[in-house]
Amino acid sequence: MGDVTVVTGGTGFVGAAVIRHLVAAGHRIRALARPGSDRRLLADLPVEIVDGDLTDTASLRRILKGCGCLFHVAAFYSLWARDRRLFYDINVEGTRRILQAAADAGVRRVVYTSTVGALGIPEGGGVGTEETPVSLADMVGDYKRSKFLAEEVARTFARQGLPVVIVNPSTPVGPGDVKPTPTGQMIVDFLRGRMWAYLSTGLNLVDVDDVAAGHLLAAERGRVGERYILGCRNLTLREIFELLGQVAGIRPPRLKVSAGLILPLAWLSEWVADHLTGRPPLVPMDAVRMARKTMFFDSSKAIRELGLPQSPVEEALTRAVQWFWANGYAPAR
Repeated sequence: MGDVTVVTGGTGFVGAAVIRHLVAAGHRIRALARPGSDRRLLADLPVEIVDGDLTDTASLRRILKGCGCLFHVAAFYSLWARDRRLFYDINVEGTRRILQAAADAGVRRVVYTSTVGALGIPEGGGVGTEETPVSLADMVGDYKRSKFLAEEVARTFARQGLPVVIVNPSTPVGPGDVKPTPTGQMIVDFLRGRMWAYLSTGLNLVDVDDVAAGHLLAAERGRVGERYILGCRNLTLREIFELLGQVAGIRPPRLKVSAGLILPLAWLSEWVADHLTGRPPLVPMDAVRMARKTMFFDSSKAIRELGLPQSPVEEALTRAVQWFWANGYAPAR
């Protein structure tokens, strides 16, 4: 696929997993990283790291010189920001900038990392697919809205001739969640004994290494302009906590609460974050709003067309817990 494979977001959870798989496949890799970013996941990998970011067009043009394949994994993934414009400048306009730079550089393959959060859920509940009807009005919060709009940008470039394939990871779990992601933070809070109740909601969990493998398979086999759900197993939040309890030897919460009961606490938590501390709220409003929908998805298309692996999520959760313990995120048992 050309002399160099470029990865954005390579210092993050999913991006670093993609790079590990690319290294194993023999690619020569160049990774875009913000100056001062936490690069520990790339420390032992043969990767050329180029300083830059998605708001700096010159750095994007630099990194794409001689690039045959681009994996655009980078995103501002958070359920809160004091400055909401960050979601749109990084996720939407950043995607537009790097895809334009890729088109100008003649990149021959692009895999764009979206999210199942940009997809639809059937009316009245059920399992979403790549074809479930959805609109911007259905998106809860700035993260999902920005990713929905970014996916529109990617599809526009595909229609204009850039060979873009879109992947929509569900909820990756496993080792290396350095920030951590909102899901990783939920696991950490569980390990610290901070989960005293659960909401009646659900997620599709997938091993982060399966997500990484799905990226490489999309580059090899994906159809231009198509999107592929990279997921595995649909689980209620209670079932997730029960699995974590078995892995960690911690009793899962038994108290079920409604999203409506948590909303006032979330509003107060976010007001304090916005107006007083500037630090992320303990309970983001968007997290509670999202919990009102069960995020179940069907990965059949990616399994059928790409050969997406389906590793047991129990093993992924075990590796995640062990990594969080080993790296001091929670006291080991």
